[in-house]
Amino acid sequence: MFRHVHNEDAEAREPLLTGVTYLEPNERDLDEGEIIFNRSTSNITCDAGGSAERRLTYEEAVEEAGFGAFHWLLLVVCGWANASDAVEILCVSFLLPTARCDLLLSSSDMGLLTASIFLGMMVGGYTWGYLADQRGRRRVLVVSLTVNGVFGGLASVAPWFWLFLLLRFISGIGVGGSIPVVFSYFSEFMPRLRRGAMISALATFWMTGNILAAGLAWLVIPRTWAHFSLGTLDFQSWRLFVVLCSVPSLTSALLFRLLMPESPKFLMEAGREKEAIRVFQVMFKLNMRGKGKDFPEFGLCISSKQRGEQEETRTRGSRRERLACIVKKVLMPIKQMFNGPLKSRSIAMLIVFYCISFGYYGLWMWFPELFERMENGGSPCANMSLPSSLNNQSCCPVKTAVYMEGFIIAASNLPGNIFTIVMIDRLGGKALLSCSLLLSSLSIYLIYVVQTKIQSLVLSCIFSGVSVISWNALDVLGTELYPTQLRSSALGFFTGVGRVAAIMGNVAFGRLMDTNCAVPVLLVSFLLLTGGLVALVLPQTRQTELT
Repeated sequence: MFRHVHNEDAEAREPLLTGVTYLEPNERDLDEGEIIFNRSTSNITCDAGGSAERRLTYEEAVEEAGFGAFHWLLLVVCGWANASDAVEILCVSFLLPTARCDLLLSSSDMGLLTASIFLGMMVGGYTWGYLADQRGRRRVLVVSLTVNGVFGGLASVAPWFWLFLLLRFISGIGVGGSIPVVFSYFSEFMPRLRRGAMISALATFWMTGNILAAGLAWLVIPRTWAHFSLGTLDFQSWRLFVVLCSVPSLTSALLFRLLMPESPKFLMEAGREKEAIRVFQVMFKLNMRGKGKDFPEFGLCISSKQRGEQEETRTRGSRRERLACIVKKVLMPIKQMFNGPLKSRSIAMLIVFYCISFGYYGLWMWFPELFERMENGGSPCANMSLPSSLNNQSCCPVKTAVYMEGFIIAASNLPGNIFTIVMIDRLGGKALLSCSLLLSSLSIYLIYVVQTKIQSLVLSCIFSGVSVISWNALDVLGTELYPTQLRSSALGFFTGVGRVAAIMGNVAFGRLMDTNCAVPVLLVSFLLLTGGLVALVLPQTRQTELT
């Protein structure tokens, strides 16, 4: 699944966008192929030699390319990928009330099911992030989104719980790659002064995916017409819902394959100057369309890659020594993250990712189930022993109101997203992250305290609107805290840590939902409070240059 075969002829003809002249294999830089960065030194060369009149740094080249149509197209494509990940993750929460009857699931089984995709994301997050730092962002996005969509769709025809669980796990491996890489990829096209607002705009597409998943659940799952026999399989409406949820990922992979170029920042770090300039030409052409401007001639300050150590690794030593060297290189980004000046911020980010992932995913994945259990009134934790359907496996039809309420909570993300876009460049990601986590903690505590369904719904909407600010701010901070050669690896590692937390949160809710609901709910409130306080030690990154 993770194997990469380098085909120079094929890669030379991969589309960057319509209307671009491509380099033939013999014209391309000689250091193509496996990308291994020399992480001990910067190795940036910016001499005045060559045919170009001047040489620009990455930030200067991005400014020369302008801002316009290319960036809005990029926002749509990357945003749709972000939305597709949200759909794939959150679809499980909406199918739980119905699928538990078809697959005969206990609360513990449902906890394992919601945790399965996060386990896959934990496995895929760092692996895909490392490959993106070595092989390129675009290629990894295409493959990971395809894995996500294909196996997510296949899960719809799984007749047994264990097979459904396995397919959801493999789908999660794909999701684990696209989430961190898409933010690294997107940020590396952005001018410095617009980066915060544009990354926040990208993060709002999570809300789009959330609303799409909730809307599809509302429209499809309660419908009796979507129930038919497929051989020996009783194909119920929730299975059709699973199929529809896989479509966004597959279309996202197709859009990246057909429309998008590789990140110019990655190409510069890889020493592939000609290809990077081609990408800047694409950006300039779309951004300056109709303005009558010609692309300015310039060269780039690029990283001089050292391949000697790589070649030595390939040709010398026993198989065990070569394997040990590969493992060392794979783990090198983690070592760098927790050494030197990056150590304190990495520890803080680890804690914040754990706290917000346990709290958000631990609770969010169970909202539809909680609201079903509140149909007869009372607070979420007042009816934990309520549904006899769980004990007797005699299932009653799920009320449509459960999905309508899920849709309302998903839509309540909108104010938080708008607030983030407007304020992120004024206040900075650090302030927004800390304040929103503290408010999220308070809202969860109040959900536990209140006694009516309406009060719980209102507080759940408040939690939705405030917690999305935390995620948006964290997305901006994560891309700006680490240099290019570590960015995807760092985000992959931290999202992997977040998946561990999400697994623990979902298992905790599954185990305690029917016996002691107060424990996981209050634990979520405490962890969000902890995350908000720890976020205060992170550095301020507002409008800083990407390194």
